[in-house]
Amino acid sequence: MQFIMQSRKNIIKRILNKFFLLALSLVFLFPVLSIVINSFMSPTEVMSVYGAENAAGFQLFPSHFSLMSYYQVFLGTPQYLIKFWKSLGMVFLILAGQMVTSCMGAAAFSHYKFKGSSLWFGLLIFFTFLPVQATLVPDYWLLSQIHLADSYWALILPNIFSPLGTVLITMIYRNVPKELLEAASLDGANAKQILISVLVPCGKPGIASFFVISFADCWNMVEQPMVFLSDPRDFPLSVFLAVMNDENLSLQFACAILCLLPITLLFLFFHEELSEGITSAITK
Repeated sequence: MQFIMQSRKNIIKRILNKFFLLALSLVFLFPVLSIVINSFMSPTEVMSVYGAENAAGFQLFPSHFSLMSYYQVFLGTPQYLIKFWKSLGMVFLILAGQMVTSCMGAAAFSHYKFKGSSLWFGLLIFFTFLPVQATLVPDYWLLSQIHLADSYWALILPNIFSPLGTVLITMIYRNVPKELLEAASLDGANAKQILISVLVPCGKPGIASFFVISFADCWNMVEQPMVFLSDPRDFPLSVFLAVMNDENLSLQFACAILCLLPITLLFLFFHEELSEGITSAITK
């Protein structure tokens, strides 16, 4: 009898936990769901609900289903789609540089000893806590001196060196057994071959998790474009959404969905690698 009562309590507890998590998920997802639903409103309805005369208005479902906003984004006004692809290309250039520099730096800190390695690694950990706003002024001064300010290179070059990526992947590489590296070295592999053939495959979950985290960070950058770029037409999609005027409210909803799409797809495809990489980095 006691066993049956305990089983019932466990079932009720699981149901309550699931209900609580579902309610909490709806609270966090409600802004996204409202953007998705409102993106199917007609421009006239969006202005009537959220326009300047009714700025505090709200409507959960559209009165009439409309794809006009998506038509304007994908076909009618191609500048938004062009800006999306430019922003995506810029982010992938940054990530390509980060993957190279972080993997090489992590290999040096994890399995090679050199003078001051502990000090330099401690500084890297410190730089991971340094806010991006603290480096904007020196970055702008340096980029101005080499005549790269007011260009996409001003956003790409400073970001290809990521302290977080080096620290995270170093923790992953330290879990690789030294016997594998010694065996590869005895087979005649040099440092480059060991990195490509041993360390990178073994650290794939950590590299994938850093890729997702860094993509979200670079895709949503705001301060750097506003400081380094003077022409609002050159702003990436993340900043351009904030400077669109009130006459384009309907387009803002559709562009917001366009902005959410890459991060959502990355999380859906790499959520297992993301959790596995972070777990393996903090456990040794």
